[in-house]
Amino acid sequence: MQNRKSSADELIALIISGIEEVKGHDIKLLDLRDIENTVCDYFIICNGTSNTHVNAIVGSIQKTVSKAIKDKPWHVEGAENGEWVLMDYVNVVAHVFQKQIREYYDIEGLWGDAKVTVVESSFNQ
Repeated sequence: MQNRKSSADELIALIISGIEEVKGHDIKLLDLRDIENTVCDYFIICNGTSNTHVNAIVGSIQKTVSKAIKDKPWHVEGAENGEWVLMDYVNVVAHVFQKQIREYYDIEGLWGDAKVTVVESSFNQ
């Protein structure tokens, strides 16, 4: 069990690093482990400024994770339009939005029972 936790922690750190590499905005980690019937343990949510930026964030996440731990998403959805891309790493799911799409769908509000951690970025947004 400890190995699963440390690998989830490592995956989360790598995804966040990939987001920060290309200046993704408003990064939040939602811990879903204490909520019944969830499809995964964690959501990582961020947004970009355009479809090009969203796709750059997605590419950076894939590259960072693949290079460090040779893992790739089990499933990626939404990359063709670049408004909301879901990257499913099984126990960690990354959501990369354009800001207005993120506000519209309000994933944080839908999962209001989750423990939310705001990730402080190393650059000014």
